[in-house]
Amino acid sequence: MFQKIVLIFLIVFSVLLLNAQTRQVLVSTNLGDMAFMLYDDTPLHRDAFLELVENGHFNGTLFYRVINGFMIQGGSKDSRNAPPGKFIGYGDPTKTVNDEILKHHICKKGALCAPRQPDEINIFKQSDISQFFIVQGRVYTQGLLDTMELAVNKPIRKEIINKVYPTEKREKFRKLKEENVDEAKKMAEEIKDEIEMLYALADGKLTFTKSQREAFTTIGGAPELENEYTVFGEIISGMEVIDKIAGLKTDSNDRPLTDVKMTVKIIK
Repeated sequence: MFQKIVLIFLIVFSVLLLNAQTRQVLVSTNLGDMAFMLYDDTPLHRDAFLELVENGHFNGTLFYRVINGFMIQGGSKDSRNAPPGKFIGYGDPTKTVNDEILKHHICKKGALCAPRQPDEINIFKQSDISQFFIVQGRVYTQGLLDTMELAVNKPIRKEIINKVYPTEKREKFRKLKEENVDEAKKMAEEIKDEIEMLYALADGKLTFTKSQREAFTTIGGAPELENEYTVFGEIISGMEVIDKIAGLKTDSNDRPLTDVKMTVKIIK
């Protein structure tokens, strides 16, 4: 009974959250339509995207980069009327906005995201809002998510351990255990506390939240993209269209052999 009440609460909360967002857009393609709500707490991306939509920027552009099991990307102006085989997707460096990367916006299936230049030339993770990508991803098990966390976090902890507990200190501790057990225990606790403190403060750790785990193990997504790109909206209808586009055959540049043209309009 309690579980049913919790489920009903979550459904009602989700519906209220969706309705609370004020703006929606429709992306129409030759493979179907997708409707998206735009998040109000990413206003820079929302407003810049809506301005481009109003100006017809995306109309006639292509989904030019498609990777099945990962994402579909489109909207770049140089994709409009691009001949087959041409490399496209340069975007527009004049249409950048500051990042609005928020932990609670998850790179789940259907997430509407802004691409950007790599870190080495874009240290502030500014977005190129002149194009966008939609996450397809895949469904993960809890075990796979655990493995991803471990792969990232284990080297960080190991580096801290080697820094706090180098060879000379290990030798000192070994001798202390033989001479004074109580002092050795005290030293061990101090070492452990320092390691845990530095690990807690360390940057770059990966820890999936309960919400992230729920999303990635149900509808799926791309956890490797978390905290790297701004998610500024999510799909509310037409999820199957993502799979249709992602499933198309592509060339060596991941461009579909069959053009997928779009028009984008504001519906709310």
